Amino acid sequence: MVKIASSDITPEEVYLSRRQFMKASGVITGAFALAACGLNITEEENPSIGSQKESPGVMSDKRSDGYMDELGDPVNSFEEITTYNNFYEFTTDKQGVARLAEDYITRPWTIEVGGLVRNPKMYDIEEILKNYPREERVYRLRCVEGWSMTIPWMGFPLKKLLSDAEPLADAGFVRFETIYDPDHMPGQRSRWYNWPYVEGLRIDEAMHDLTLIATGLYGKELLPQNGAPLRLVVPWKYGFKSIKSIVKIELVDKQPTSLWMAAAPNEYGFYANVNPKVDHPRWSQSSERRIGELGRRKTLMFNGYEEEVASLYSDMDLSANY
Repeated sequence: MVKIASSDITPEEVYLSRRQFMKASGVITGAFALAACGLNITEEENPSIGSQKESPGVMSDKRSDGYMDELGDPVNSFEEITTYNNFYEFTTDKQGVARLAEDYITRPWTIEVGGLVRNPKMYDIEEILKNYPREERVYRLRCVEGWSMTIPWMGFPLKKLLSDAEPLADAGFVRFETIYDPDHMPGQRSRWYNWPYVEGLRIDEAMHDLTLIATGLYGKELLPQNGAPLRLVVPWKYGFKSIKSIVKIELVDKQPTSLWMAAAPNEYGFYANVNPKVDHPRWSQSSERRIGELGRRKTLMFNGYEEEVASLYSDMDLSANY
């Protein structure tokens, strides 16, 4: 079985600085997280998956291949990751996303980076892939619905793209917008939500080393159901912050109003931090079900990334800023 090429692995100085104990424990890692989570609490699993375009180095889709996250948890299989999806632009049915998204066309594709920056630019996806070398990152995903995964992403730190744009001094937030294509994304014909999907981060969150723009998983290009051709991954936040199929990244001076904040402001706040002490109004967040496992496990503060990100919120009441 061919593993990811060494040239694609996260640079040692970037990744190992996060988890010094990993070298001693011998855990094999990278860094990674998954599909944006919404409100659907059904938990069916399984549709068939489409054809895959492989990159030069391809990891096994079996969890027995030895790839684990920093806490020693094995990654989920390729099939689990690509057949259990929240992507409301297609459907609220997790079983139906892969089928409806299978033939969605993601080339050509452009991404606009602008707003309060010195260097606004319209990128072609191929230019993004050429200019920003990808790394392997194994991250945990925690959905607000109470399920979780561990995923081996391929991508690059968002801060590299933002640094090239040169944010202005009054740029305090980053606003992300997904494609609006109701002719091919049937879920966008629903009037329940204010399309297109919008999400946001504080600029220090966006510039954090862990915040990733993902372009692939398991060494393969992203499939449409996982947010092709590029999506956001913020591993310490609930998955609905991880906007998919991005077409616009805008630096702004005011906190953006996300789709879920507009749809249910009493349930989905801007920060969306994985905080087991703050329950969803309709269910507990103290435990989660890892896809592929029968039992439940305790929810970790900031999804297990407390050491790296807690300082971002040291002066905040996370019970109020959920």
